Amino acid sequence: MAVSERGARERMVFSAAQLIRRDGVAATGMREVAAHAGAPRGSLQHYFPGGKEQLVNEAVGWAGRYAGNRVSRFLAALPEPTPSGLFAAMVRQWTEEYEGAGFAGGCPVAAATVDWAESTASTRAAVAEAFATWTGPVARALADMGVPEERTGALATLMVSALEGAILMARAERDTRPLTTVARELGPLLDAAVSRER
Repeated sequence: MAVSERGARERMVFSAAQLIRRDGVAATGMREVAAHAGAPRGSLQHYFPGGKEQLVNEAVGWAGRYAGNRVSRFLAALPEPTPSGLFAAMVRQWTEEYEGAGFAGGCPVAAATVDWAESTASTRAAVAEAFATWTGPVARALADMGVPEERTGALATLMVSALEGAILMARAERDTRPLTTVARELGPLLDAAVSRER
C-alpha cells in the first residue's frame, strides 16, 4: 500500500517509524511526525491521546510486524529455502538500502531500545514484543527447513542479533562490510543446524 493511500493515523505511525530509524526517539518530535505524514498537527492528540509515548510504541510495533512479514517474502524469493539463504536475504535488504540510499537509517526498534526502553516501561515492552514478532517467523521458517525445534528460537535470536549489530557497525563505518561479513560467516553455521534426517 502506497503511503498516500494510508489513512492519517497509519501515515503518522509509518512516519514516526521512518523518523525514529533516521534520527532516534529523542530527536523525533510530534510536529515533525505530523509534517512528514502530511497530517494536521491537531490530529496527533486525537489519534494518540497517550502522546509521544503511544506514538513511539505503535511505530515500534509497526516495525516489528514489517520485519516479521518480510520473512515470508524473503522465503518466497528463494529458489530453495535454506537458513543461510534466509539470513542472506535479511542482510541483503540492508546492504541494498545502504548502497542505494546511504547510511542514514537504521532499525526503529533498535533506536527505540537505545533511546527509551530503559526509562519508559511501555516502550521496553513494545520493543520486546517487536523483536518477538520478528524472531517468531524466523524461528518458524527455520523449523520448516528442518532445523530441530529446540534450536529454532536460539538461532532466530542469533540471526536478528547479528543483523542488528551489523546494521549499527555498517552505519558507523559507512560501509556494508559488517553486513556481508555476518552473512558469510553465519551462513554455514545456520545450514549445519538442519537435521541430517531431513
